[in-house]
Amino acid sequence: MTDVKGKWALITGASRGIGYLAAKFMAERGCNLVLHSRTEEHSAKILGEVKALGVDAYAIAADLADPAQVTNMLKEIDAKNTPIEIVLNNAGVQVAYRTEFYETPISDFTTSFQVNTIAPAMICYHYMPKMVERGFGRIVNTTSGIQLDPQQAGYSASKAALDKFTIDIGTKVQGTDVMINLADPGWCRTDLGGQSAPNPPEAALPGVITGVFVNDKKSGRCFAAGNFMGMTIEQAVAHAESNLNSPY
Repeated sequence: MTDVKGKWALITGASRGIGYLAAKFMAERGCNLVLHSRTEEHSAKILGEVKALGVDAYAIAADLADPAQVTNMLKEIDAKNTPIEIVLNNAGVQVAYRTEFYETPISDFTTSFQVNTIAPAMICYHYMPKMVERGFGRIVNTTSGIQLDPQQAGYSASKAALDKFTIDIGTKVQGTDVMINLADPGWCRTDLGGQSAPNPPEAALPGVITGVFVNDKKSGRCFAAGNFMGMTIEQAVAHAESNLNSPY
């Protein structure tokens, strides 16, 4: 199992919900953190909590709907000489639920794709070459199991595109210690999932971070959180490595 102690991870959407819980989980295992949110103020609470656990950490701000802000965020991290070895592309947006789905505005797609697909791709393109050069890296892109739901077309299509991107680029690192996989947290009671969701955010762990800890050189898989509920991270890793194969 991968030891994350002393490594640096970038977590997008770290100020609340599943990103917040993932940040705490990683810090408890000694991982240093760059905590992204739309404003640094949003990350103040989680920043204080992870620092109290003894890890190095700082907050970074960017609106992922703006490519220029994503680029500036990455430049700012580079300027601090932070060697990002782990990326949790957790942040996402669900624009609206369109009962009159034939009237879905194009903006549902443009906004959803920018935040849910393009921003994660930009982050992957920035860090994967550095990971390959160092010979180690873990990227987990957060997807969604939503399907057959045209009321959420922009969101579901953007996540399907993220799946395709992740699986395709994973072919380039398959068999190495740079691994890129997907995580599906399931329907959780977060700001994105809403209060009607059946699962608390805590139910997404350890599934959403299992892709960080696996150590079997396989990419392109999807770790569905529901398959790991109630497990320790050690049990989750053993289950994933024994039962989930790459799609290649």
